[in-house]
Amino acid sequence: MDKKKQHLLGLVDKFSGTKIAVWGDFILDEYVYGKTRRISREAPVLILTYQKKEFSLGGAGNSALNLKALGANPVPIGVIGQDDSGEIIIDILRSLKIPTKGLLRLKEYPTPIKTRILAGEENTRKQQILRIDSEFKIPENGRIKESLRRCLEEAQEKCSALLISDYNYLTVKGDVFNDLAADFRKVKRPVTVDSRFRLLEFPGATVATPNEPEVENALKMEIGESIPLLKRAGNTLRKKLRLPALLITRGSRGMALFEKGKPPFLIPVHGTTDIVDVTGAGDTVISTFTLALASGANFQEAAQLANYAGGVVVMKKGTATLTAEELKEAISC
Repeated sequence: MDKKKQHLLGLVDKFSGTKIAVWGDFILDEYVYGKTRRISREAPVLILTYQKKEFSLGGAGNSALNLKALGANPVPIGVIGQDDSGEIIIDILRSLKIPTKGLLRLKEYPTPIKTRILAGEENTRKQQILRIDSEFKIPENGRIKESLRRCLEEAQEKCSALLISDYNYLTVKGDVFNDLAADFRKVKRPVTVDSRFRLLEFPGATVATPNEPEVENALKMEIGESIPLLKRAGNTLRKKLRLPALLITRGSRGMALFEKGKPPFLIPVHGTTDIVDVTGAGDTVISTFTLALASGANFQEAAQLANYAGGVVVMKKGTATLTAEELKEAISC
């Protein structure tokens, strides 16, 4: 095995026990499974026989699960409702011994839920036929904002990095971000950002990890298959956000890392391009990247580890995580 891979394996060994603050939108993922029966006579739709229901975490919750699976100690910070869905999120985190003190409960805020309906015959793999999103934005609440600020200030003292997972439900407030990002940087704690729709509202972090469509949306341009356009977009966005580094995920085309003062670093996808499911892969990427930086990796090393991790989870069905051992196995192959 070459020295580069040995060094990457050594970084993974440092993941264990590292505390990472996860600030963002916590979502409940609901999976409803049914057996296909027939077409309804009332309308041209499938009739399903209900079989079971399962729950997992999306958004910032999935990042927390990824960090935990990799051996780290995530510290969730966010807002959930005083409802059954919020209770399920709490129960899932507690079952994994992930602290929930930083999850604030707000009565007037229904916990976001993404319900996926999966159908198929008895002995076949179930396929998703419908998704229903129940989405709500957090109302302005001075008490909640100050409580979030206190949780983040405490995390700055105890955690090695801050991961921000923004799905536009407004848990991450711009003014709080501006203050806390600067504070984390002062004590040399990496601040990483994954924002679905508000990327330009979070300048001054350490790194952002958008996918290509998010970059295109932020810059109002189309990249397509063009490498020159990709390079122009990456350099433009990195400068606009005042970032030391920017990591663009490109699906089956791998990743592109843009660092200040360096040429773009293009990374081919790890493994096969015959991807099974990309659900939640972005959460895996930013979780691995953040954890690697907190463990002493440089930007290129962190990007390579994130690429290995992403290549593993996209071969799994649904919102998935990977363990440190799975990551080390991918590196060693």
